[in-house]
Amino acid sequence: MQNFTINQYVKIIRSFTNNNYNIISFNEYLMNKRKYEKFLILRHDIDKHPYRALIMAQREYSLGVKASYYFRSKPCSYDEKIISKIADLDHEIGYHYEELSSSHGNEVEALKLFETNLIRIRKLYPVKTICMHGSPLSVWDNKAMWKKKGFHEYGIVGGPSFSIDFNEIFYLTDTGRGWNNKSTSVRDCIDSPYRLDIKNGHHLMELIDNGKLPKKIMLNVHSQRWTNNFIFWLIELVTQNLKNVIKKLIKTYRT
Repeated sequence: MQNFTINQYVKIIRSFTNNNYNIISFNEYLMNKRKYEKFLILRHDIDKHPYRALIMAQREYSLGVKASYYFRSKPCSYDEKIISKIADLDHEIGYHYEELSSSHGNEVEALKLFETNLIRIRKLYPVKTICMHGSPLSVWDNKAMWKKKGFHEYGIVGGPSFSIDFNEIFYLTDTGRGWNNKSTSVRDCIDSPYRLDIKNGHHLMELIDNGKLPKKIMLNVHSQRWTNNFIFWLIELVTQNLKNVIKKLIKTYRT
């Protein structure tokens, strides 16, 4: 079975549900932290190709699974029709903010732009959680925009970078088209006591089925990477490999 296809993604989610993981959105976790002893917070950062997010959301709906979908304000991600359709499937919609990098480090301008973009997306869904976009080519870390003014002032209840103790919850991401591949991740890295080498999707399912994963997990899946269309799959493979080379150079330079 090919890696990074929708068919494989469905099998991965079924492995979690078959092994008694409660799959929940991020906001549901924040509202009910003590409700579940074994859970998977399912999160999607929609960097581009929103239609692929809709396909993923539809598959999750058919499995009875809810997730959190974080959309950027950029045209490559923000599609109001698709956002509304995903919300209609009872998934959570969140905002994937990147205003500090967009404003070249101007915090005042970043906060004004954030408020404008938040108002726009809230016309479609009552957004309560946010997640920063890594913006790997930028020197600005978008999380830093909250140093002087907290996001709670905008009616936001939380964000993964601020509201989760990753010493207790295992963070798993497909950033760089791998699994927790720190060499190809500029900012999507979490200091964690968990040390698991996950080779591919097949290996991930083996770990799930053999009880080798922690009981508390946040899974971040970028829907743009997952497709059954071979041409799109191949394009994503080639472009991501090129991006990974650039990311490695950026990390080396900044280090």
